[in-house]
Amino acid sequence: MINTMTGYRLIAADLPRSLARVSKEPIVQRESDYYLKNIGNVKSLDDFMKDTKLYNYALKAFGLEDMAYAKAFIRKVLTEGIDNPDSFANKLTDPRYKELATRFNFVKLGDKTTAQPEVKQPIVDKYVRQTLEVETGQQNEGVRLALYFARKAPTITNAFEILGDKALLQVFQATFNMPAQMSNLDIDRQAKLVEDKLDLKDLKDPAKLEKLLTRFTAMYEMNNPSTAASAPSLLLGGTSTIGISASILATLQSFKLGGR
Repeated sequence: MINTMTGYRLIAADLPRSLARVSKEPIVQRESDYYLKNIGNVKSLDDFMKDTKLYNYALKAFGLEDMAYAKAFIRKVLTEGIDNPDSFANKLTDPRYKELATRFNFVKLGDKTTAQPEVKQPIVDKYVRQTLEVETGQQNEGVRLALYFARKAPTITNAFEILGDKALLQVFQATFNMPAQMSNLDIDRQAKLVEDKLDLKDLKDPAKLEKLLTRFTAMYEMNNPSTAASAPSLLLGGTSTIGISASILATLQSFKLGGR
């Protein structure tokens, strides 16, 4: 089993190659081909909701596959759209619903919705990336969280976006060794904790983001140690060990208190 830090680095170092591999998996390729071939035939929200394969594909692309069963909920998201500040999607704390309603804006675009370039290959790209993260999480949840955070980080503009996203919050809490009980605090106090520990502008700096994720993967591995040596270690003649590697300890020691 490859440890969390190594697993993340192996994928992040050549992300396009990892995505290309996933896109060529038979099931992924078949589902993507169906989506691209048929999405242009959808002329209304009803058409979209009736085609289960298209509907499920789109929801998975936005990480919402677990909500596919809640068709009344999703219909409300898409029926009200995003242009009205009081619309359902705009009131939900989870930004994925607004992202879905933005791409599939039947309220504004009507039968031209699926003619937009944004609902074709970009949705397939999102689906492939989501599949990569899900498959990675089956082997190591920490690597999945790191990949997800890396994808979302450049778009984060305030602390509440981290607090409202379970996965982002988990990365923050693990990185800075914050207890899960912090979620019991007043929301403004939680936001202050995030802002005290993390300069949100750093999330748009690739080098600083990578440093943050290096710390996260080290902390995650410390709290969820791999039970076998990584493949590279075995290839170099290393022995199987349990616990925290010297490289992970060195990484943790290189960070100043407070994570800055």
